[in-house]
Amino acid sequence: MSPPCKRCAATRLINLDTAQRIGVVSGCVVGGAIGALPTTAAPQTLSLATVRFPLAKLPAAMIGAVTGGQSGVRVTSSLFAQWLPPGTGTPWLCLACGHTFR
Repeated sequence: MSPPCKRCAATRLINLDTAQRIGVVSGCVVGGAIGALPTTAAPQTLSLATVRFPLAKLPAAMIGAVTGGQSGVRVTSSLFAQWLPPGTGTPWLCLACGHTFR
């Protein structure tokens, strides 16, 4: 159970450790999708023969996805590093006032 906020006494809090894990995974997925998208996008109109995913583009799409995923993880981790309060213990974020504390 989460403790009440030290600033506003609200009980609507989120555990920042859990939020960080979810954020890092989401950043990896979104970054991977953004990295793979330019490789797989076709600027010309698609005929029936080319509607299927061309396997020749698969290695480039995978490289783009991995690179984009790593970038997403780096960005998300640096954002959470700025948000986490100093000290030891479980970090909490108050959803009412935005105060972070341990």
